[in-house]
Amino acid sequence: MIITYHGGQFIKITQGDTVIGVNPFGKQSIMKPIRFAARIGLVSMNHPILNGVENLSHGDKVPFVISGAGEYEIGGVAVSGFLSPKPVGEAGLLNTIYTIELDGIRLCVLGALASTELSPEIIEGIGEVDILFVPISGEDVLSPAEAGKISVMLDAKIIIPVDFESTSDKQLKAFLKEAGAEDVVAVDKLTLKQCVSKSPSSQRCCYQPWLLSYGGGVGTCTLHPLSQVLFVNHRQ
Repeated sequence: MIITYHGGQFIKITQGDTVIGVNPFGKQSIMKPIRFAARIGLVSMNHPILNGVENLSHGDKVPFVISGAGEYEIGGVAVSGFLSPKPVGEAGLLNTIYTIELDGIRLCVLGALASTELSPEIIEGIGEVDILFVPISGEDVLSPAEAGKISVMLDAKIIIPVDFESTSDKQLKAFLKEAGAEDVVAVDKLTLKQCVSKSPSSQRCCYQPWLLSYGGGVGTCTLHPLSQVLFVNHRQ
């Protein structure tokens, strides 16, 4: 599995021939449009910076678009959507949290989450998370401190902050300080490999070290028993 971060909350997830585009930039976004063909498109909130599913089509390839709560299964990919309890911003926009189950790896995209107060039902539905994408910009979404709190709450193996402008962004620095990960190195993309053995204590897959591909080289990251904070450079 390869994860690429394009800035904002725009994420590309690739597993073999399956491509998932999450919260792509829309036509009215101030961000530069990025186009690629995707099998699945996820939209957390109907806002120009998150709803550009038209940029996930190429030729006769059109994605299956998910833009709200529910249970979905597309080509062996299981997606669950959970409506956030608190509307976002003055417009009161609705945000959807997604989990994605792909090749034995469970990802959780919090989208434009505005509060750490999740109901027991939502937490149970999210379940055990391998990779968590958490917004950190503050204002209408989680602040760095709140992002750190919910990362601990959901107990993800890997945490990837999103919704920051650059590696010098003060919100990013605050989040990394909150997480005790100020020395983390940015990478161009995240490549994940999974072993086939099972952990006898939990029956969840026992993971090999994550391989972090950057600059043509490969870095190896061993998971911390609780979580590992990583962040990925914007890719244009």
